[in-house]
Amino acid sequence: MTQLRIADAARYLGVSDDTVRRWIDSGVLRRAKDAAGRSVVDAFELATLAHRNAVLPGDPSDIGRSARNRFVGIVTDVLQDKVMAQVELQCGPHRVVSLMSSEAVRDLGLEKGSIAIAVIKATTVIIETPAGRA
Repeated sequence: MTQLRIADAARYLGVSDDTVRRWIDSGVLRRAKDAAGRSVVDAFELATLAHRNAVLPGDPSDIGRSARNRFVGIVTDVLQDKVMAQVELQCGPHRVVSLMSSEAVRDLGLEKGSIAIAVIKATTVIIETPAGRA
């Protein structure tokens, strides 16, 4: 069973240490002690909580699509020349960067401060784990 220190659990979920402690105090999560006597939570239990409580911004496009990986966010930067552009979105804690034609940027009206949706449909998604993990 993987255990996470409270600070790490908070960092992975994008909440404060105090929020994780409140979840423990209210019985939402169970506290355990690691070999060094530090407070930890069960990673499986934390993942279940994260999945159950996930609140994603609504998709303002109201379009049906098969791609399940959609990130609604705000455009934070647009770099473009005559032909190509780089568009950066901040989607919650995640930075998403897309390369597209400058024509597409103009057609979509993308500019800093625009609301946009990054739709990702890929056959290859690479998953990595921290060093030292089996």
